[in-house]
Amino acid sequence: MHDWEKSTLFRAFRHRNFRLFYMGQIVSLSGLWMQRVAMNWLVYRITGSPLLLGTVDFMTQIPVLLFGSFTGAFLEGRNLRRVIMICQTISMLHAFTLALLTLTGVVEYWHILILAGIIGTSDSFEVPARQGFTIRLVEDEKDLGNGIALTSTLFNVTRLVGPSIAGMVIAVVGEGICFLMNGMAYSATLTALFLMRFKKSLVSEEARKSVLEGMKEGLRYVGSFPPLRNYLGAIALVSFFAFPYMVLLPVFAREILGGGPSTLGFLMGATGLGALAGSIRLALRKSPVGLGKIMAVSCILLGLSMTAFSLSKIFALSLVLMACLGFFMVSTLVSCNTLVQTLVDEDKRNRVMSLFIVSAMGITPLGSLNAGWIASRLGAPFTLLMGGIISVAIGFLLLRAWPSMWALSEPVYRKKNLL
Repeated sequence: MHDWEKSTLFRAFRHRNFRLFYMGQIVSLSGLWMQRVAMNWLVYRITGSPLLLGTVDFMTQIPVLLFGSFTGAFLEGRNLRRVIMICQTISMLHAFTLALLTLTGVVEYWHILILAGIIGTSDSFEVPARQGFTIRLVEDEKDLGNGIALTSTLFNVTRLVGPSIAGMVIAVVGEGICFLMNGMAYSATLTALFLMRFKKSLVSEEARKSVLEGMKEGLRYVGSFPPLRNYLGAIALVSFFAFPYMVLLPVFAREILGGGPSTLGFLMGATGLGALAGSIRLALRKSPVGLGKIMAVSCILLGLSMTAFSLSKIFALSLVLMACLGFFMVSTLVSCNTLVQTLVDEDKRNRVMSLFIVSAMGITPLGSLNAGWIASRLGAPFTLLMGGIISVAIGFLLLRAWPSMWALSEPVYRKKNLL
């Protein structure tokens, strides 16, 4: 028996396909985080504008908001592995194109905007497909919460490693090499997907509804069940007011803390370290009991961390606060993801998870554009200060509603044998 089969932390590693996907993602996501840092630094170096920086993030993520609900219904009954492989190939070509433009010195802001829209459209299909696909990698639903938390752990390990490497690479050879390395890294996930074997068909035999009918049914289902409605509503508000903090980090690195690309890398690395700790903490949980309260408290502490960071002008203190921010951000996000995944009926999973993606990611570009606009007029510190205060308020509202939401959730968990 392997150690992970006895471990509480690594229960989901009992499943071969999950292990393959995890290994491939270690490489691919490290490259992705390198590209994110390089992209933000390149845009700010070219334009010097927080508003234009926010606009790129807006273009990258707005397709998730525009198409997210559509893609969730569209993906019902389709081969999710094939969808992800197509999207990963598009992402690889996107990275190589960006590398070519940057390394040849011809890259301009409009190039970046167009490429951001292309990758955002691809992500609007890949992200909901990935959410539905991940649960198929964990064959025992009791390991699902652990699988989600381990996936978040992976995301945050790479967020720790990728930006740190990117900061050094940018300082020595420039942004183009980061884009090139990311392009090559996608081959790891493509290989893992190719090697997977499934006992059951990945294509549902269930009769497909029209996309519009599927979207309406998903919205009705969420609207009729208060826990799902409240959790998704809360994460949407946090995504708008709090999650866009990352797009303003280049401003803090250069203008507030007086640093360069390595400073930005350290700030993002600190966020990743805190987020990693938050993911591990949630991966050790065996039951969804109490996750609603954890989400509420994490939202409050996320807001307090952001408020304190907005006021800090000391690099060491800012690093500590970024670690706290990362810890509570991932605790809020993973708690919400696990709550939605474990509460939803299986036959509505893709549609509801697409609504989660819209709430957790699709709203963020509007927040990024809003944050960039406010920062260009009132400053980046004020922008994050207000976002932090609003997050605290959202957390207190969730905390107040938690007892009634748990009363409605408990019968669902008992029916699924998760208690």
